[in-house]
Amino acid sequence: MILQPEAERVRRRKALLNNLKGYAFIAPNFLLMLVFHAFPVLFSLLLAFTDWDLLSGFSNLQFNGLANFVNMPKDPWFVRSLFNNFYYTLVVVPGTIVLSLLLAVLIHDFAYCKGLFRLVNFIPFISNIVAVSLVWSLLYSKYGPIVGFLKSIGVSDPPAFLANRYWAMPAIIFMSIWMQLGYYALIFGAGLQNIPGEIYEASMIDGANWWQRFFYIILPMLAPTTFFVLISLVIASFKVFSQIQVMTDGGPFGSTSVLVYYIYTSAFKYYKFGYASAMAIVLFVIIFLFTLVQWRGQKKWQLF
Repeated sequence: MILQPEAERVRRRKALLNNLKGYAFIAPNFLLMLVFHAFPVLFSLLLAFTDWDLLSGFSNLQFNGLANFVNMPKDPWFVRSLFNNFYYTLVVVPGTIVLSLLLAVLIHDFAYCKGLFRLVNFIPFISNIVAVSLVWSLLYSKYGPIVGFLKSIGVSDPPAFLANRYWAMPAIIFMSIWMQLGYYALIFGAGLQNIPGEIYEASMIDGANWWQRFFYIILPMLAPTTFFVLISLVIASFKVFSQIQVMTDGGPFGSTSVLVYYIYTSAFKYYKFGYASAMAIVLFVIIFLFTLVQWRGQKKWQLF
């Protein structure tokens, strides 16, 4: 009876020591997260309510209330960038979902070397985005193979894709869909492998053809996977930046300027960090609302 309290103290001491060891292991990552994530976010939130200019220094930091947010609808470049971002998202998201799903189903049902096909399609996604953008800039150039092919089939005056305000964004959209197609096809492929084979066998016994299996078995049972892909694509589409900067630098005439690119130029080209921080908050709110709506709506179409 006397030893029991002592044994309890020893047990608690060991448990505390184990906890301290765990905290010691995560402390470096936690500190790095504070320095490089939490602090910049909080500082950006503070700057959003100021008119701070990087060149003026912190001594001239002045609060201007909601002026940055009020001025956004009056800023034609912000409105144009927001419109371009919605345009990009509304084309890239459904286009990538449809094509990657079809690619995944074709590989799953008809391809022999499934692993090889998945690997080849996945390579563009893991390649350096700057290098891929430079390659596509060459492909779209006046003397590139795409223009050469169009001329060979009788198109006498092919468009200058990246120099034409009407063709620049579609050209970037096509490149973006191509680049991430393999990654999302891989995700859909994993979802297809989780569908029990007995369901396929039962449908074949009942006389269902391939199209009936696709619409009444594959699509409903891939609903959770499709939801994940949808969320990921919407977030990625609103964060698009690298290919815009490398291929068009927001041009021509702002036709490819998107929110992240405009935030970047406002902060690091014109040094309007207060205004750029306010736009970053607006971008976060847009992404959050899209995600919330999709999350709330998933129960209406998720059947399994």
